[in-house]
Amino acid sequence: MSLGFGGAFLLALAGQAVAGCAEFNNQLTTDGLARVGFLDYLTTSDFAVDVTENWQSEYLQFFLYIFATVWLLQRGSPESKEMHKAGTESDEEQWAGAHAREGSPRWAGVGGARQAVFSRSLGLVMAGIFLLSWLAQSVAGVAAYNAEQLRRLQAPMGWTQYIGSADFWSRSLQNWQSELLAVASMAILSVYLRQRGSPESKPVGAPHTSTGVEG
Repeated sequence: MSLGFGGAFLLALAGQAVAGCAEFNNQLTTDGLARVGFLDYLTTSDFAVDVTENWQSEYLQFFLYIFATVWLLQRGSPESKEMHKAGTESDEEQWAGAHAREGSPRWAGVGGARQAVFSRSLGLVMAGIFLLSWLAQSVAGVAAYNAEQLRRLQAPMGWTQYIGSADFWSRSLQNWQSELLAVASMAILSVYLRQRGSPESKPVGAPHTSTGVEG
């Protein structure tokens, strides 16, 4: 899966770079400016902001999904835990602390701060990548915005001004709403629809009320 989706990611990123370069040069031509080469385009803030604004929204989706589904449940969905398992669950249920098993990660049974961090490490890493991507988007975004302002002979703005601007929040929110809609759709549609052989779906014959069952 990592190789398949990683390869698809690289192909999509390459396609975005080619299409983005063409669009960027069309805009330069419209503004009466010299076109740039493909490699030069890859170093522009326009390319960087387009990439990072998508990355941060994806990692926001995963971060929220990982943490929120500890407590939020959806009856009948394979994306949800069973209804009686809301919360962080006991050490016995999580094979943690004194209940760690042979083959469990070492930090699962050590207790203390290390176990506390390891037990939340997936969500913390996703949150960290989201914040770094969002920071990168803001830095690339203000550079791209100011480059466009200068082409129009208008005054640029500072980073702190930009992160309060309509351009920054429009870029962020248009991606966030699509990611949140996708998660909500997956949660409810998987109650009633099936995909044979997929771990994201319940078995074909599972009742609609079955929760936390994967096929």
